[in-house]
Amino acid sequence: MAVLPGCATPEPGAAPAQDTTPEPGAARNSTAQVTTPEPGASASGTARVTRGLVPGEVTEIARGLAMPWGLAFLPDGSALVSERASARILHIRQGRNPAPIGTVPGVEVSSEGGLLGLAVSPAFDRDHTVHAYVSASPTNRVVALRLAPDLRSLRQERVILEGIETADRHHGGRLRFGPDGSLWIGTGDAFSPENAADDESLNGKILRIRPDGSIPPDNPSGTAIYSSGHRNVQGIAFGADGTAYASELGHRTWDELNVLRPGRDYGWPESEGRNGSHGERPIFTVHPDDASPSGIAIAGGAVWMGALGGQRLWRLPVDGPRADGDPVAYFIQRYGRIRTVEPAPDGSLWITTSNTDEATWGGTDPRPGDDRILRVELVRPAS
Repeated sequence: MAVLPGCATPEPGAAPAQDTTPEPGAARNSTAQVTTPEPGASASGTARVTRGLVPGEVTEIARGLAMPWGLAFLPDGSALVSERASARILHIRQGRNPAPIGTVPGVEVSSEGGLLGLAVSPAFDRDHTVHAYVSASPTNRVVALRLAPDLRSLRQERVILEGIETADRHHGGRLRFGPDGSLWIGTGDAFSPENAADDESLNGKILRIRPDGSIPPDNPSGTAIYSSGHRNVQGIAFGADGTAYASELGHRTWDELNVLRPGRDYGWPESEGRNGSHGERPIFTVHPDDASPSGIAIAGGAVWMGALGGQRLWRLPVDGPRADGDPVAYFIQRYGRIRTVEPAPDGSLWITTSNTDEATWGGTDPRPGDDRILRVELVRPAS
């Protein structure tokens, strides 16, 4: 196990130096753990030289958004963003103001609920379909939306999955199409920990369905459930080799980055992080003060994880299903809460801030221009 107190933060426009001094106001006892470090990973708390890509120049793509949550790219390189409380979907293009497309019907807003994750159909050029995770009554659901060809209106086509228990908090909400074309869904335990271990509940799970809502024949349970024992999953991403990763908000001890495997139990509520012997072990754990993770993306040899309460962007180096080095944090408190991280077609990362949200954990006051979408260039580290 490596316990790392150090975090690095780059200056705008330059590759970051590896610095173990937190920015003013950052937790000085920040701890990030590599559960199973590869040979050569530091066990002394000193970060080794970063391999792969690191953040470089940061530019603003959009501003003035209200509680942005989901972010997904269209085939032409532009993007869609969801606003949690307004239930609007907006079209985002570099150099132009955000353009409203429409409002998703039937959304019920709570302290963490509303219009959450988005996933663009792999066949969007043909079907103009976007999937959305919404909190609603009587249960949360995933819906298929049809966007007009000019992206100026939308309509709900159908509900493709329902029966996810709703609550004030712990909705999960992330959607991601996997390399096999299946739609993966991260759900929360609806603030009832027992749901995560209940095979009859869709809460506290990773769900995997076909785009039409049917069940893939190779799902381990014969149902939509792919894995269980999750507290609140707001990040899903896939490596080039097909490895599936999920970020998970912990309770008060450890947040997690997990590798998803079919039919496995990830421990909640019996265990959290590496504590206890129940469930799959995460490959990275970070204290909630420094994380409270939401969206994740794969780029440059690492999982990039947005931190809400921690107000930073984590770089978690991976090699397939294994940790491959020490975690490093960037932008500590510079942009506030980071909700979503998406890999852009040009190789950069787009991130959304979440500072206009009335956060239940690690809230911050809005800053000028909030909320924003930022483009983070990835560069090779300075030698």
